[in-house]
Amino acid sequence: MLPRAIFRSQAPSILYKTRMASTTSDKATPERRVELLQNLAETRICFAEASKSLSHAPTLIAVSKTKPAWMTRACYEEGQMDFGENSDIDLVNKAKKLADLESLRWHFIGVMKKTEGDDFRRQARMRELTTVSNLHAIQSLTSIEDANIYNNAIPAGRKIPLNMLLQVNTSGEVQKSGLQYVDTETEASDSPLFKLACHIIEHCPKLHFQGLMTIGSQTESLASSERPNQDFETLKKTRDVLEEMLRSNPVFNRRWGDDGKLLLSMGMTADFEAGLRAGSHIVRVGTGIFGARRMK
Repeated sequence: MLPRAIFRSQAPSILYKTRMASTTSDKATPERRVELLQNLAETRICFAEASKSLSHAPTLIAVSKTKPAWMTRACYEEGQMDFGENSDIDLVNKAKKLADLESLRWHFIGVMKKTEGDDFRRQARMRELTTVSNLHAIQSLTSIEDANIYNNAIPAGRKIPLNMLLQVNTSGEVQKSGLQYVDTETEASDSPLFKLACHIIEHCPKLHFQGLMTIGSQTESLASSERPNQDFETLKKTRDVLEEMLRSNPVFNRRWGDDGKLLLSMGMTADFEAGLRAGSHIVRVGTGIFGARRMK
């Protein structure tokens, strides 16, 4: 099978997905800035085209990962407001460097894995993450324990609850983080996913259960131009089941989602257009804008 960027017919997709691979430096040169902003512009063209049939306005998150802060600033100056980081340390450090960008919204999309004997340090990092005043959402929550840590760590001065998206493992791959998806209300009623959602609503007043996030399999991603992405369909089904169960409980009184609907975060560089066509509210594009991540 040919790479998706070759057999797709939309020219902008081909351009922005292939150009960044040739970049050799992340130094703040005029040429690198032009290249970066051109990729951002081409991503926006693809984003707008794939969003035409949606009844809602989706959000494009530019995921800068290990890239330097000047790139985030350059994209912000072009009107890009939402940025994501896989590393909590990178997010905290960049937030300090870019504190003057008042409209910037940070999304943490990574996982702080537990390691033996390092729980104290991990919790300290979680607490520090919540001190970022323009942290808009954490998209990778998977446990009641972590929900409690975040809820207790939120600074008293924060005016609105911190949005939480629960990460769902839709592909069943053991190397991926995330909670088990659900197909029916019977299956969901005793599931860790539903229990975590209820816990946030009932016991975490400083958090807001906003939606679900998934990182699908590479197989489904590469096939997204030929058929529906099954990881996206699985997340949509899980969303539908959870929404029905939450709506049936008057105690919750729609204290979840946006306007009574759970948001879906699905789709990255290789498949964000398919994610949008499937109804995603949020897509996360890193390599397509910033180039391949450099190993630290």
